[in-house]
Amino acid sequence: MFRDIRLHGYANDQIEFYAITAGSEAYNRYFFNTDPTDPGEIRFFSPGNEFIIGKNGISHRGNGGSFCEYMFGVDQPIADLAKEDVSNRLIIYGTHYDSRSGTLRFSERTEGYVSYDKIFFDGNAIFNYFFALTGVDFSGPMHEQQERILRVLGKALKRSGAVGEEQDNLIIREILDIIDDPNAHLFLFKLINVRHREYSEAFKALYFNNKKITDAEFQSLAVLAERYGIDRYQQERIRIDVMYKHPDNRRIVDEYKNILIACNRKGEINKLENARLTRLKTLSVRNKIPGALFYTLDEMLKKDKKLVDLEESNYISETRTILEGMFLSERQIESSIDAEDMLKLLYAKKQAAENRDHAFEEMLLDASKACDEKIRDGADISILEGYSYIITYFDRYDATSSAINQLAFMENVRISEEMIRSLLGNKHAFDMLAPDLFKKLFLSGIFEDKYLGIYGRKKVSHLASGLKLIEENRLTTSGLLEQLVKIDNDERLHLTLLAHIKDRIRNFYSKYATKGDQDALKKELAEELKNKKLIDGEIPDHLFREAILTIKKEAVYIHNLLPQIILEKSWALREDFLENSGLDRFYVEELEREFFELNGLDLEELYQIRKGFN
Repeated sequence: MFRDIRLHGYANDQIEFYAITAGSEAYNRYFFNTDPTDPGEIRFFSPGNEFIIGKNGISHRGNGGSFCEYMFGVDQPIADLAKEDVSNRLIIYGTHYDSRSGTLRFSERTEGYVSYDKIFFDGNAIFNYFFALTGVDFSGPMHEQQERILRVLGKALKRSGAVGEEQDNLIIREILDIIDDPNAHLFLFKLINVRHREYSEAFKALYFNNKKITDAEFQSLAVLAERYGIDRYQQERIRIDVMYKHPDNRRIVDEYKNILIACNRKGEINKLENARLTRLKTLSVRNKIPGALFYTLDEMLKKDKKLVDLEESNYISETRTILEGMFLSERQIESSIDAEDMLKLLYAKKQAAENRDHAFEEMLLDASKACDEKIRDGADISILEGYSYIITYFDRYDATSSAINQLAFMENVRISEEMIRSLLGNKHAFDMLAPDLFKKLFLSGIFEDKYLGIYGRKKVSHLASGLKLIEENRLTTSGLLEQLVKIDNDERLHLTLLAHIKDRIRNFYSKYATKGDQDALKKELAEELKNKKLIDGEIPDHLFREAILTIKKEAVYIHNLLPQIILEKSWALREDFLENSGLDRFYVEELEREFFELNGLDLEELYQIRKGFN
């Protein structure tokens, strides 16, 4: 008959709530009232339990607790993070962890008050659940009730996929099925921050469209956040959580997380694992995956882990020496940062970035705090000027490195004259510090990167020569912009052609070796792409031939070479193909992954071959 009864309302203009009682004869057990003197408060009660929804927060008394889906990047116990099936945060009233015994302690004191600000700060920023239970099995002393609830429901509540999907009916069914007591009744309260939800949905709609947010779109989000008073921390955690849940991001980030978890358990990161992490970080740039998704994992799992078999460098101690030297001026010692010091710091920053060494950034943060404290206590202002000098160059470094890496490893990059002018200004500043410093910091290493593809190499090469020509007044910024945009458009069309040609060959053409076959394929493909409005004119012949050649090389590798490489575990044969085929390493690695997954092979064997470990 009646399975549950629900009450829907608003605690205020920001908090929406659903109050549900579920169980047999629920209509006989659902009690709530309001206080005429305080119409903004509603009280729900049952034998031994009380839950009050007020204007600014909730009060609770009795058994139960709260649960919500973990947001990506929040402080999460390592024990939960290490279990792939744990997705939810569970809090049982009146419990605390005893570090000495390593056990959970239960108390008779379960009542309390929690503000909405704290609920959506400590828990999920969008929605959180609270619950209480009545029935024969949930009576007796409060600590025994709470211990039984945790023992019976804890595992299911922490792993239920229904929580993240907000499937209230499924949550109710899962809980009551586990309890399996005809006298049991569940009281479930769902609180929703409607402002945070609107911000989250707006960001998701924009980001999921093409995995990037334009300046205009970001400004509209900023206006929305300002209108609703959403602080920057909540904005950031909402955005990071949405970005993580994009399917293309989640696979790479989860693989990165799993490697770090394994390293965390043993307390060290070896050479092979570090190489995998590096490859995933590089791949993330190619796939437009935000670095923030990796920084949060590094902070939680990688901190203080020993880097095994990695050469210990002196750049950290050298950096510390320079930074600490800034504060010697209060002893009348000349310690200003000169050009030689700045060069050492820039090369140290470059090496720290390549090693993903957070110790470097932590030293900068410590220096910043020390600088503020010294100035507050009356130290000479020259300390602040020295630190500002460092930060100015580091900001230039970050902006330049980000722009060049995007050009090198990403498709559909937003290229503008403003970006070129910024790079030109930064190049001038670096080269003023030391001749050809711009080239040494940002270009030399990138051309040696094995993951630099054909089009990425073209873009960076044209950028390097173009900036030099602009300085010599032999080229304009608009001229360089035109060159870079053309390469980017060629890259986009090449990828489009590659995907559509492979699809047509798979479904319609068994042969494409002769010129006649290729001409027919090109003609049909041109009509299809025009109808889809993917091209305006004809397909450039050189791009079409390039795509056909790529597919031929792919077929040779997949059908002939890769099986031999796997059989012989031949790193040399694989590297020979990569160096001489002209195919992008990213593209070949994706082909290998698909081959291994399709044939049910162990990916660990592929990792070993890639690193040359036989």
